[in-house]
Amino acid sequence: MNGGISSLPDLENEFPLSAQLVEEYQEKGHVCIRNLAAQEEIRTYRNVIKDAVQDYAKQAAPLEERDTFGKAFLQVMNLWEKSKEVEKFVLAERFGKVAADLLGVEGVRIYHDQALYKEPGGGHTPWHQDQTFWPLDTNHTITMWMPLVDISEEMGSLSFASKSQLEGYVSKLGISDDSHATLGRRIEEKAYDIVTHGAMKAGDATFHNGWTLHSAPGNPTDQTREVMTVIYVADGAQVSAIDTAARKKDQQQWLPGLGEGDLVDSRLNPVVYQK
Repeated sequence: MNGGISSLPDLENEFPLSAQLVEEYQEKGHVCIRNLAAQEEIRTYRNVIKDAVQDYAKQAAPLEERDTFGKAFLQVMNLWEKSKEVEKFVLAERFGKVAADLLGVEGVRIYHDQALYKEPGGGHTPWHQDQTFWPLDTNHTITMWMPLVDISEEMGSLSFASKSQLEGYVSKLGISDDSHATLGRRIEEKAYDIVTHGAMKAGDATFHNGWTLHSAPGNPTDQTREVMTVIYVADGAQVSAIDTAARKKDQQQWLPGLGEGDLVDSRLNPVVYQK
């Protein structure tokens, strides 16, 4: 266990991001950054994130009783609100600066975080677009996906349809068998290259655009695939039309008190990096 917030690594120092990585992200809509967090850093934060996940995941149904989405992972959102220790990780300036630099913007805010724990025997994550669910009127959204444990080739990391972000909003389908089939056909029709970054060490991270089509394999191993994600949105972005039930739910949950056309600046959307 950790010895309190003061004993946790601060994650505030700058990470040297190459121009090549920025160019790769902007062209393909995804990139893998190795060693974004050092092994000793991620080992410490893994403990506090795992403790928080366990506290809020006890109500999950047994794996065999869940639908396709439920079998994909245990999902616990906005842990930064529930744990001061996790808040230090989620609001880390190091990660926020990388997100801003990849997007090419002056600053970023948090949209929300998600712990995604794919259990042994957990199912695949169907093809989907994240921003389908987000009422954000901007293309400058990005998700950091960071494993808290080493991920083998067998266990699998995310697969991305390179350059699919250039299409923007493709489908209103939720994450489901239907989205996997429908978007899978679209990927074939458009001849998008499917790229996976393979095995990853704890503290490596992928970043992908909110419109990038992506999926993940199931977990055939006996180890839980522990991943922490943070979603960033460019500072100055506005709330989009609340035109679906999913976006209405997100607006109520992550943008409290805000309506269409308002700046994304609720109490749940603090600035984490500004040039």
